[in-house]
Amino acid sequence: MPAFRPERLPPLSLLIGGLWLLAVATALVGLGDLPLRDWDEGIVARVALETSQAPWSQKLLPTYWGEPYLNKPPGLHLLIAAAIGLWRGLTAAPATALPPEWVVRLVPALLSTALVPLLAAIQWRLRPGDRLSAVATGAIALTLLPLARHGRLAMLDGCQLVGMALIWWALLSAKAPRPRLLRWGLLAGLGGTALLLLKAPTALPVLLMALALRLLDRDLSRRDWAWLLAALAVGLLPGLAWHGFHGLARGDGALHMWTSQGFARLSQPMEGHGGGPLVPVLEVLEGGWPWLPLWPFGLGLAWRQRGHQAGRWCLGLTLGTALLVLPLRTQLPWYSLLLWPSFALVCGPVFAWLVARGRELRPPGTRLLARLPRLWSLIGAAGLLAAGLAAWGVFGLSAAHGLLALALGLGLLLGGRMLVSRRSQQRLAGGLGTVAGVWLSLLLLMASPLWLWELNENWRTPAVARMLQQRGVGGPVRIWQESERPSLNWYAGRRIRGADHSGDLLSGTPPGPALLSRQAPEPEDWHCRQLEQGESLGLYRCRPEPDSRDHARAVAPSDPHS
Repeated sequence: MPAFRPERLPPLSLLIGGLWLLAVATALVGLGDLPLRDWDEGIVARVALETSQAPWSQKLLPTYWGEPYLNKPPGLHLLIAAAIGLWRGLTAAPATALPPEWVVRLVPALLSTALVPLLAAIQWRLRPGDRLSAVATGAIALTLLPLARHGRLAMLDGCQLVGMALIWWALLSAKAPRPRLLRWGLLAGLGGTALLLLKAPTALPVLLMALALRLLDRDLSRRDWAWLLAALAVGLLPGLAWHGFHGLARGDGALHMWTSQGFARLSQPMEGHGGGPLVPVLEVLEGGWPWLPLWPFGLGLAWRQRGHQAGRWCLGLTLGTALLVLPLRTQLPWYSLLLWPSFALVCGPVFAWLVARGRELRPPGTRLLARLPRLWSLIGAAGLLAAGLAAWGVFGLSAAHGLLALALGLGLLLGGRMLVSRRSQQRLAGGLGTVAGVWLSLLLLMASPLWLWELNENWRTPAVARMLQQRGVGGPVRIWQESERPSLNWYAGRRIRGADHSGDLLSGTPPGPALLSRQAPEPEDWHCRQLEQGESLGLYRCRPEPDSRDHARAVAPSDPHS
């Protein structure tokens, strides 16, 4: 079997730069084609818009519909606000105008792409000289659906992963002499500041995990550690300074993001989002394809190399991030994003071995591993079958589904067949073909209306907002017997709360509130008439029956949101 010659590869910087450009293309294509989703995007967008409208003296104290916003720090909101301000200046739009969706999503989408080159750089630090493992790690990070999809959203989680990876890379690079320790220690501290300004409760465990692994490397003296920690502390100052300022300005309310929005999620499910550790496990099993079969081999390799830095860090990061996610009593699908950076670091060397088949890097179970590309070929054949069914409109598959299945099927089928070859050049082409097929399918997904499938779970809010604006509805509006939708608030330009009983409607009298409802509302002691029927909801105007207002006012429970 001819040996693989890594010197034939282009320079590492060129390869990583190419992967980053592909990540940027995946992040930007079709970015503004779909409306903002609930909950996070609607809230982040509104906080950023109010921040862009606030005077400079108040921009560091974010608000949400005029009230103090206490859920999350304003790191990303400030950057999105700057993008909104730039868009407003270039288009001469009024301060009250809503920016398009691509403006709201642009900053988090671009920042999240930095994860791909960062993970490749981390692998290069763990395995100096192994360019193929570094590139394979970046390629896996590029083609993971959860990372590609959530990184495009106006959410904090993609940027949070970048801050975490920045800490890992900086601490791995921090070595004597003193100037290098100070430089990389400062960068690690700035990564910690990023976490403090995104999701503050994650900063401490992430820093402690990375410092513990760096301590186990045993290559720094006490004096080196003193300089490193001093520089790290300086880098943390901006984040700590904002939290101190926030505490002085808002008192006990500043603790909300640490308690009920932070550590409380360890002890109780919030807002009905339970499920325990089963939720992130299912997210990994669903979102890790086609690379998921590499994971057990990668963990086996890391265990075999546990006495070396590469194995120790891969195991430690996998265990550490799992301990950040699995114990949470509150579980949301994007919490499992913390698991994917270590997943890519673990799987990258195994994918590199499938291409190179070198003797210096041999995962356990190489006989079984060498047959793994045949599984990818079978999946690819199934993808081509699905593409054919989509061409005939079978099972309701659309043309978009067919294109996705075709790209993925061809990449996995041809790439899998070439990866079992005895010739190194064919295996290299097979690896490239596999990555290219998965990436192209992701690109097509992001260019289609399929990538934000949560929008299909409920009625579309832009259409309802247009109905309200066209009717010129004044005064308060409520949604009858449904929860508040932050994205509806965003598009309507007003806060529309839910209403479950007649007592919730009192704030709208006189002349009576406007109600959005799927069917004719029947609140007790109220009379409602329909004003308009939209695509999903009808618009009604309600008035209390004579002599019923005092009764409703007496029985109405207090509304903590009023």
